[in-house]
Amino acid sequence: MESKNHSRPIFVLFLTVFIDLLGFGIILPILPLYAEQFGANPNEATLLVAIYSLMQFLFAPLWGRFSDRYGRRPILLLTLFGSVIAYAGLSFANSLWMLFLARSLAGMMAGNISTAQAYIADITTPVNRARGMGIIGAAFGLGFILGPAIGGLLIGSDPNNANFHLPSLFAGGFSLLALLCALILLPESLNSETKAKIQVHRHRQRRLNLLQLSQRPQFCVLVGIYFLVTFAVAAMDSTLALWSKQQLNWGPQQTSYLFAFMGIVSTIIQGGLIGFLKKHFGEVKLLILGILGLGLGLLLIGFSQSLILLLVATTLVALGISISQPILNSLISQMTAPEEQGQILGIASSCSALARICGPTWAGVSFMKFGIYAPFLSGALVMLVALNLSFRVTKNVYEVKTERIA
Repeated sequence: MESKNHSRPIFVLFLTVFIDLLGFGIILPILPLYAEQFGANPNEATLLVAIYSLMQFLFAPLWGRFSDRYGRRPILLLTLFGSVIAYAGLSFANSLWMLFLARSLAGMMAGNISTAQAYIADITTPVNRARGMGIIGAAFGLGFILGPAIGGLLIGSDPNNANFHLPSLFAGGFSLLALLCALILLPESLNSETKAKIQVHRHRQRRLNLLQLSQRPQFCVLVGIYFLVTFAVAAMDSTLALWSKQQLNWGPQQTSYLFAFMGIVSTIIQGGLIGFLKKHFGEVKLLILGILGLGLGLLLIGFSQSLILLLVATTLVALGISISQPILNSLISQMTAPEEQGQILGIASSCSALARICGPTWAGVSFMKFGIYAPFLSGALVMLVALNLSFRVTKNVYEVKTERIA
């Protein structure tokens, strides 16, 4: 397909994913403090973070199936409209239950990222698909860098008079812009012939059961590490604002800038240095280094009492995240047969989503019962378990035949 014919749809898809992550980045650092305005305790505040991931976990496969049946365009339009409603609800919420309702709706609508990826697959060939998916990845990184920074600017510098409504309105306005662009510029990518092929493939596709997966030891190890890494990161994300408020007397603006700083570090690593590091260390050693960096960073956050030490700690955390997560995806993909890529990576993604539900839930409980350092110190302990598992990742991971079940 000619790139000229798809420049506008790709721009709209970039804008859609960028706005999803922009809204997520704007809200994430301030959400626990927003919940406190309605009397939420730390456990309830972190559950507000977890509910988003829970709804995304539940609805992403549903949107994917609906997009196969009814087309990509209707699902993208519907979810963008839902995002506008969700952010408006978040902005005008006057109670804690309304915050939960708005975040639940936002999580449901954020499941459209898988539909955007499916649209890219529809309009690209295998030769240029990596480039198309790379555009989606760039939208992820850019949204998560700019989101916290914009949120910090909009919320104001006075912690006692923080404007929690304006960031949500801004995110809703951007979602409305994406909706209008999609309505005008985004054609349907599926024709009747392609829909028929999808249905045939779905009927023929062999489904993997738990017994078959248990016979793939390397896959189980890698997914276990993926879960633990995501669990620790999600626990940190959901409590960092609460911790910085009590430990450093920070407001939501300072915390938002800290998240933006971590986003910049992660983008530098994933955008330019990951290839260099992979070439010199190899993927397995690089995975071990990433887990070590993440664990050490979480441990240092627990002992940080100054800005300098906190910046060192969050730099290590950002390095660990930006190294370990893409390496895990790469290793899992390499040990998977071509016809099983979608299923296997989908299972890994589901485990990651489950960790983003469990991590904040545990973080809120431990923050209340064991103290403000507990989510970070327990995250460091979780990384010790992940480190132990990483030593079991061997070169056999590249030998696809040993991990396939006939």
